[in-house]
Order: sequence, then structure tokens, then C-alpha cells
Amino acid sequence: MPPPSQSHRFPSRSQSSGKSEVSDLKMQLRQLAGSRAPGADDSKRELFKKVISYMTIGVDVSGLFSDMVMCSATSDIVLKKMCYLYVGNYAKNKPDLALLTINFLQKDCNDDDPMIRGLALRSLCSLRVANLVEYLVGPLMSGLQDGNSYVRMVSAIGVLKLYHISPATCLDQDFPKMLKHLMLNEPDTQVVANCLSALQEIWSLETSKSEEASKEIETLVSKPLIYYLLNRIKGFSEWAQCLVLEFLTKYVPADNNEIFDIMNLLEDRLQHTNGAVVLATVKLFLQLTLSMTDIHQQVYERIKAPLLTLASSGSPEQSYAVLSHLHLLVMRAPMLFSSDYKNFYCQFNDPFHVKKLKLEMLTAVANEANTYEIVTELCEYVANVDIPIARESIRAVGKIALQQYDVNAIVDRLLQFLEMEKDYVTAETLVLVKDLLRKYPQWSHDCIAVVGNISSRSVQEPKAKAALIWMLGEYAKDMQDAPYVLESLVDSWDEEHSSEVRLHLLTAIMKCFLRRPPETQKALGAALAASLADFHQDVHDRALFYYRLLQYNVSVAERVIHPPKQAVSVFADSQGSEIKDQIFDEFNSLSVVYQKPSYMFTDKEHRGPFAFLEELENLSIGVDSSNNAVSNQMVEANDSDLLLNTSEKEESMGPSAISSAYSAPSYDGSSNHSLSGASSLAGLAIDDLLGLGLPLAPDSAPSAPPLKLNASAVMDPGTFQQKWRQLPISVSQECSINPQGVAALTSSQALLRHMQGHSINCIASGGQAPNFKFFFFAQEANVSSNFLVECIINSSSCKAQIKIKADDQSSSQPFVSLFQSALSKFGMP
Repeated sequence: MPPPSQSHRFPSRSQSSGKSEVSDLKMQLRQLAGSRAPGADDSKRELFKKVISYMTIGVDVSGLFSDMVMCSATSDIVLKKMCYLYVGNYAKNKPDLALLTINFLQKDCNDDDPMIRGLALRSLCSLRVANLVEYLVGPLMSGLQDGNSYVRMVSAIGVLKLYHISPATCLDQDFPKMLKHLMLNEPDTQVVANCLSALQEIWSLETSKSEEASKEIETLVSKPLIYYLLNRIKGFSEWAQCLVLEFLTKYVPADNNEIFDIMNLLEDRLQHTNGAVVLATVKLFLQLTLSMTDIHQQVYERIKAPLLTLASSGSPEQSYAVLSHLHLLVMRAPMLFSSDYKNFYCQFNDPFHVKKLKLEMLTAVANEANTYEIVTELCEYVANVDIPIARESIRAVGKIALQQYDVNAIVDRLLQFLEMEKDYVTAETLVLVKDLLRKYPQWSHDCIAVVGNISSRSVQEPKAKAALIWMLGEYAKDMQDAPYVLESLVDSWDEEHSSEVRLHLLTAIMKCFLRRPPETQKALGAALAASLADFHQDVHDRALFYYRLLQYNVSVAERVIHPPKQAVSVFADSQGSEIKDQIFDEFNSLSVVYQKPSYMFTDKEHRGPFAFLEELENLSIGVDSSNNAVSNQMVEANDSDLLLNTSEKEESMGPSAISSAYSAPSYDGSSNHSLSGASSLAGLAIDDLLGLGLPLAPDSAPSAPPLKLNASAVMDPGTFQQKWRQLPISVSQECSINPQGVAALTSSQALLRHMQGHSINCIASGGQAPNFKFFFFAQEANVSSNFLVECIINSSSCKAQIKIKADDQSSSQPFVSLFQSALSKFGMP
């Protein structure tokens, strides 16, 4: 059946709510404007609801502005509210239309109904149009002196809105002074709270501009005002109480007696049903007693019961917020909470994030008296059907073991986990057993007896496999099958995608070779050969380092790679004490929930993983920028050698040059080495010993020709953006950057010039230290196949995250090697 013609197609929702609907609404509004017929207000309500619904879903109904204003000439407060909502939505973006509302808003500010006066004043201040500031001053002054508390409450916040629109006008008209006078003489507590909030924000923003603001803040945080607020705090709303308690943290009492007076006045706030009020009170108590050690400890004992009660009642969201603060306190004083460990047991209906937090707290409060009960409870969670909680429980058991509490029983429990034959339990336990053996090497015999029965094929998770390989290498002398297990893993080298596992495998093979050379000789040769050909820079460099060590002296290699080790006494904490103190200083804020200081999730340079938009419009375009881009001609003229790609350079250097440059084994199958001197003979001896001089695959097919790039490739940003959206990610991986390259990354231009010298051009760049982001493109020579690259460089960790998309997926891997090679040479002399 053919599709219907354009005239017979069903209209979409956006079409039905388009111009025709707006025109119909406009006509109906005009018919009702000024109408006083019975039922007119009900009809207006229905029309206003339609307008607001269209506005909410994104339909432009600004054309109805004048008609909406005309229809708002009514005493119906519901119509007024909807009209104010409509006006506030379009006023900021269309200030010319906002002028139409001034007259009716000012008129409503003088209405007999205080609710309409307050709503009109709030809407007038919410227009936020600089040209209309003069119309705000009169209504605000009248509002601050209004006989109704609701209007005064709105006026106090209106002063703050005026300050954000025009600070000069707000200060010139002495509005802060009026607010302070109102605050000190106002019977309504909500008005007092709004005045306090507005004054704090105004003077805080003014502090950087004038010394007078600093004096005003000192006057604001004075003893008379503090006691004035304390004596009235029970009459404040919950939000206002939190505001006042936060304000009190800025006050410095004169002596200890004053501290006790304040705490006695506020002690009943710890019994409040609202969690925010309790937390605000706790913060104040902790801050007041920081310099009084004994009293500070008593405060911990006093606040413990209210917090535990809050954590066990209410919604999961409230429980998590309170538990986050309890977690911080537990970390600072675990002994004070050690007797309350049962409060941190997981409930069956707790969400995952709450359970995870409770497990961390159980780990922290564990001591010699309660370790057995806590570990027994955690072992129950390991058998839980909730896999993430089972994993976290195993980690918790391991952390308690590392704290030296009842190690014997805990190690037995962990070894029992290995016999549960659950992949995720085995994986987590292997990682913990590795750490336990590093701290308690005396347990190696018992652990190895169980670990030796685990098949390496059954362990798939990279961290677990790396832990198993580490144990095979570290205890190769005691594990009979270690060389053969490692050899089987080397045989499947190409199937292993984790660079961490490959690094551990290479090191384990070396350790095993140094303990049992005859059984590991063949495996080490294969591992070195595979590692030197590995595309990951760290694996390649480590293999080269090991090869040179063996070439130099085997005894030295043993002292470097497998020296006698001392037991690890303390494992590094993920958070330093300084960070924890900063979080404590920001008690009762998101910092405690996120477990990081506020600057880490508010300042751009401290945000987490580099959150760039895929849209390239937000980045500086390198192709069209005459200041930033470096032409290909300039590169060719100034640095022609850089135009050679990796394969071309190797061809021009020749095999002997490459061999002397890298001192690495040759893989062409030839046994005729052209090295000279003692080091050459040593190299030949090692090659023969490990079998590296022999052909690895005599009948294998010839290798593919090296990838060559077009040095004069061109692509416009629009094409790049379109391709980036359409193509799938071919390769996504992390690589290291040498420190010299990081040091040279003071400006993005240095890297752009370097990569352009390798026929890899930058189309866009952005970011600031320590994170930089680049979009590159390249084109294969003689083939219209493009490569698109997103490269995120972290200068603090010397790492680069690379995502590559390609027209021809089969050529992605050669291009990755070429790109990493070019990036690794950045900054090198």
C-alpha cells in the first residue's frame, strides 16, 4: 500500500500544536478579554492551562503575550498565578515583551488582596531585565513596609533579586539597611529568616569589592544578634532553623561558658524530627568544641543516639544522607562507635548504596572485641544473591584481616570462599589473598595449597587473573605446576586484552625463570617476543627492560626483579588525612555525601573524568584558526624528518640501525646478527638461551605492509562531526605519555605541531591543566579511508585515553600503533 499523500497524512503532535493552535488560542483569548459574563473566568482557566502546557513542552507561545496580559485583569488568583508564570518564562529572553507587563504588575502590587500583592511583587522581581530596575524600587520599598507578613517575606527576597540585577541600585537605595532594621523588629520569623538570608548573600558578594562589606558582616555576626536569633529559634520553620544554625557556625564565642550556653539552648534541636535540623545542630556542636578535646568526645557520645535513630528511620534517601555523616564521624573516632556495630548491619530492604556504606562502617568499627561477630555477619552476605553486595562483603572481610584482628579465623574464611565455586566470589577472594600474602607471608603455605587447585581458565576478571598470576610468579618455587600454568597463559597471549594481566604475566614469567630456569626457558622466550611486539607501550617497555637486564647480567636481573621482600605493614589509604579534614570542615553538605571536598566537584579543573560534549562547537576549531593552526608547508619546510611515519623511518634507518638503537632481539628468523663486542656476544647468548634467534613461525604468511598516511589530508569540521556521530568506536584504550611530553604540554600547539609532523592533523582542541582534549583526523595514503581520534590527556597521571573511529575497521589496529608511537615520541629530543 503506497504511503498517503502529504495532504492526507496525519498531523504530528508538534504540527497540531503549531501555528494553527496558537492562532486559535489567540482568537479565543481576545474574545474573553474584558468579558465579565458568568463562567468567563472558568473559560479563561482552561485556555491558560493550554497555554502553560504548550509552553512546558517547548511550543513558542510568546505571540500570545499581550492577550494573556489583557485576560489577567481579574480578581481570580488562579488566573493571576498562571499569568505570572507565563510572564516570568518569556520576560528574560524577550525584554521588549516584558515592558507590556509593568503596568498590570504594578497595579497588582497595590491590590487589596495581600496574596495578589505578594505574587505580583515576586513576579515583578523575577523579570530580571536590567532596563526595568527603576520600576522595582518603589514596589519593593512599599512591600518592606507592608502590613502583611507574606508581602514582607516576598519583599526581602525581592531585594536579593534586585541586587543580582543591579547591585549599585540596591546599595544606593539603602535596601540592606532596611532589611537589617526589618529583621531586628519583625515579629514574623519567616520574614526574619528571609532578611538574614538576603543580607548574608549580599554582603558575602560585596566583600571582594569593598571594606565596608567586611565590617557589615562583622556587625551582622555579633553577640546581640546571635542571642536574638537563638531565643527565637523554636518559632522558626525547619528551613529557617537550618539557616540560623548555619549562620551560628560563623560566630566565635568569647569563652567556654558562652559555648556551653549556646549548646544548652540548642540541645533540644538534637531531638528534632527533621534530619536537616539535627545535622545542622551536630555541625555547630562539633565546630564549637574542636579546641576542647574532652568536651568534643562528649559531643560525639551525645550526638550518636540521635544520628543512629535518624539513620534507621525515614526514607532510604534520608538514611543514606545521615549514614554518610555517621560514616565520616566513624572514620574520625571508630572506637566511640565500636559498641554500636549492630546498628550498621544490612537490612534486607536497604538499597545497594546504603548497604555499601554500612559495610564500610562495619569495617571501620571492627576491633578485637567484635571482629568475630562482624565477620560472621559479613560471611552471610557473601552467600547473598545480590552479587555486588557479595563482592563488597568479601572486600570488607579482607580489610578487617589487614587490620590484624583475628587473622587466623579470617584467612580460613577467605579460603573457604575459594571453595564456593562462584566466579565472582573466587575473583574477589583472589585479589584479597594476594594482599594478605603481601602482609602475612607466613600464610603462604596454606593459601597456595588452595590457590593451586584453581584453574587459570576459570578466572576471567582482569584483576583476579593478575592476582593469580602474581602468586604463580611469587611462589613459583612452592607451586609445582607454576611454570606450566604460566606457559599456557603465554600461549594465549593474543587472546588476553587486559594490559594489566599481560604486565603481570611478563613479570611472573621472569620470576619463575629466575627460580626454575629449565622449565621456564621456552615460555620466557615466547613472552619476551610477544611483549616486544605488543601494541601497549608499557608492556613493550617492560619487556625491553627485562631483555636488557638479562643481556647485561642475570644476577643483577634477579636482584632487581625478585629481591627478598619485607612484609607490607601499611597499605596506602585512598584518602589522605588532609582531604578528610576538609570534608569534616564542610559537614552537613554534599561534600560528605560525595566523600570529597567541594572544590573537587565544583571547580572545572577538579571535575572527574573529562566531561566534554561530543559537539565540536564547544571546542576551538584548529582548521580555521589562523593563530592556532600550523600549515603543512611550514612543517615540511622546518622539520621534514617529522613527516616520515614510523615504518618509513625504520626503512630509512635499516635493520642494523634499529638493532643498535633498541638493542632488542631480531624476529626475522635470521641467526646472522651483526652486533659487535661483548654486548653482542651476550645478546647472542641470551637469544640462543631463550630461543629468540630462531624463527617463531617459519611458514607464516608475510606481514602486512606498514600503514602510510596522507601528509596533505584535509577535512572540515562539519564532515568530522557527521562521521564521528555515524561511525562506531573501533578501538578504545589507555596509553602512557613520557614525562618529557607532559612537560612540553604547556601549550596545545606543541602537540598539534608534533602530530601534524606525523600526518595526523588536529581539527579541534580544548581544556585546561591537568586535562586536555584533542580531536585528530588522518587519512590513509592512496585510499580514501579516514581515521578519527578523540584523545584525552591527563598531565597529572601521564596517561592518555584514546578512542578511534575508522572508515575501514580492519586498519584500526595498525593506525593505533602508529598513533601511539607518534604520541610517545612527543617531547623527546
